[in-house]
Amino acid sequence: MMSDLPDALSVLYHDDVLVAVDKPSGLLVHRSWIAREATEFALQRVRDQIGQRVYPVHRLDRPTSGILLFAKDPDTARLLTEQFAERQVLKIYHAVVRGYLTDGVLDYPLKEELDKIADKLADQNKEAQSAVTEYRCLQQIELPFAVSKKHATSRYSLMELTPKTGRKHQLRRHMSHLRHPIIGDSNHGDGRHNRFFREHFGLQRLMLAATTLAFEHPHTKKAVRIELPIPNDLLKPFAE
Repeated sequence: MMSDLPDALSVLYHDDVLVAVDKPSGLLVHRSWIAREATEFALQRVRDQIGQRVYPVHRLDRPTSGILLFAKDPDTARLLTEQFAERQVLKIYHAVVRGYLTDGVLDYPLKEELDKIADKLADQNKEAQSAVTEYRCLQQIELPFAVSKKHATSRYSLMELTPKTGRKHQLRRHMSHLRHPIIGDSNHGDGRHNRFFREHFGLQRLMLAATTLAFEHPHTKKAVRIELPIPNDLLKPFAE
């Protein structure tokens, strides 16, 4: 079976100790017990492209596309991982959500999502952890399709999301908590709207992309800001 993922990943930033790429939706960062069927991984792709070993410093879910940063040595990886852990890194995402959502801040603690296999030894009764997300509406659209029986039309919002904490699936769970789930989210979303996007727009991915990453370079101490434009597939519904 041929992969529909690109052979080469787009390199967004590259220096002596760091490399950042644009990870496509559907590509795992590294091997995982949760997706044993996967045979392709961003870590191996980047290693093969630049010809040396790389070390991941943060997470990006398999269905999420966008900026993925690697270090080229363990010491740099450790320094960057500390920046992420101490919330010193600015992360901005863009997403398409169901309904009309305006601007705001959600401070809603999240219980850790545990996998039955990978996290079988983890504390099953761990208390919910602080989770904060800022959100800003960029565009809204109402389409003349009755996806839900309750409404003759369907509304969607293009959102800019800035997580202030780094909980697992935070953006997906926070948008779902607001009753404006991200389109394409099979775990926390709305199956009817996910199906509509597949059938009407030909869009089968999670409509979530990491578009900005800003941090202090661990060695030069200079500010680094890596940006991507909003992906065309996220913009497609708003061009109707």
